[in-house]
Amino acid sequence: MGEPGFARNTSERTKTEWAQGLLTLVTGLTIAHLGVTLFLVSGLGSDPFTIFIEGLARSVGLSIGTVHVIVLISLMALMLLTTKGYVKPGTAVCAFLGGWIIDFFLWVLGGRIGPASPMPVRLAVMVLGVIVLSLGMSVVIKSNSGTGPNDLIAMILTDKISARRPVGFRWVRIGCDVFFALVGLALGGTIGIGTAAAIVLTGPAVQFFLPHSEKAIHLFFPSI
Repeated sequence: MGEPGFARNTSERTKTEWAQGLLTLVTGLTIAHLGVTLFLVSGLGSDPFTIFIEGLARSVGLSIGTVHVIVLISLMALMLLTTKGYVKPGTAVCAFLGGWIIDFFLWVLGGRIGPASPMPVRLAVMVLGVIVLSLGMSVVIKSNSGTGPNDLIAMILTDKISARRPVGFRWVRIGCDVFFALVGLALGGTIGIGTAAAIVLTGPAVQFFLPHSEKAIHLFFPSI
């Protein structure tokens, strides 16, 4: 744990430690995508990266799911070639398992909350979604087993910038979210009040949860 920033050397992990790390990652991923699902059922706008994928899909004439996979695989390949210590087995888990988790929660919540729900309820669900998403992201990050390629962008940039001048993760995350939202909008993606909430709240909330998640994880798995 002595290395600076988000990169971690996990080459000496045992099989047991990897099992613990990936179990922690899947737990965090499940929490995070419950947050994404709450966000979606509120019907108040998508998160910035989804807007980017939606706009790109419209531009190239492919499905959102297809473009999502292509972009994530491309990002993983680029990060493997240009960085060290960020892309791990859990990165692939995040890239390909998230959709199934969202589908499951959509099935569980099916019809309970939606555009027909009272606006105060939808707003509360949206805010709860951002908080739950941020908590899950912090657990995934602190599993030190990998995280989604799109989330790695802010982590890598934070480390690179901080090498010259200290900067908080929340500010880099907000900057990345704004970039994805603007590019997605320019390409034809749709935004809503939920998009603004995600941009403003996700970065600071993740940074708040990071130390708390690390302490909680080490209570169960001190070695990861």
